[in-house]
Amino acid sequence: MSGITLAVPSKGRLEELTRDWFASKGLTITRPGGARSYLGAIDGMPEVTVRFFPASEIARELIRGSIDVGVTGLDLIHETSETGPASVSIASRLGFGQADCVVAVPEAWIDVTHMHDLADVASDFRARHGRWLRIATKYITITRQHFARAGIAEYRTVESLGATEAAPASGVADIVVDITTTGSTLAANGLRVLEDGVMLKSEACLIVSRTAGWSPERRAIRDQMLSRLGVTAEV
Repeated sequence: MSGITLAVPSKGRLEELTRDWFASKGLTITRPGGARSYLGAIDGMPEVTVRFFPASEIARELIRGSIDVGVTGLDLIHETSETGPASVSIASRLGFGQADCVVAVPEAWIDVTHMHDLADVASDFRARHGRWLRIATKYITITRQHFARAGIAEYRTVESLGATEAAPASGVADIVVDITTTGSTLAANGLRVLEDGVMLKSEACLIVSRTAGWSPERRAIRDQMLSRLGVTAEV
């Protein structure tokens, strides 16, 4: 295979902003089949096949190497696999889709302001309440890694399938790990972010797979596209 595959978000604001960003660099992404088509192209670059996928799928396939270059959120790269960050190269942060992955606790926990305070709470929680501290989150991998770095092991995660920020009020969990842009939704649900509770600052990124099979021909096409975009990748 001599061409390369570029994956972009398949719908919504992320698709629009991604196509605008490419256009601002002189590369127009087309979608001849319309919104229901998953196949596109870049004008003037026939060697590049454009695929339209959900952002989470783009992250997974970049890590696997079945997509060569893609646009997705940095949080999805970190969450999809523990080896995710090592499997890709960030060619450019795109300046949209910004959000922070944070640890938030109930406002009533006035003495818990930092991760080391939370470590004390977690270690004492079972003795006081007869169970582990419960963390509601969709970000299992990021939570596990961050809490391990903070030396916190005495907890269990409750996978959130709905509104994560509502979990403490409903009694499903004690604290949350969630993604936020302004923090207003967390505050509206009686939660606040720990002062050192920002685990990851995420945004949409142009990402190159390290695990794709980069033949000299494919590498040359990739580097030509990246050069036209004004970016580089360490792959």
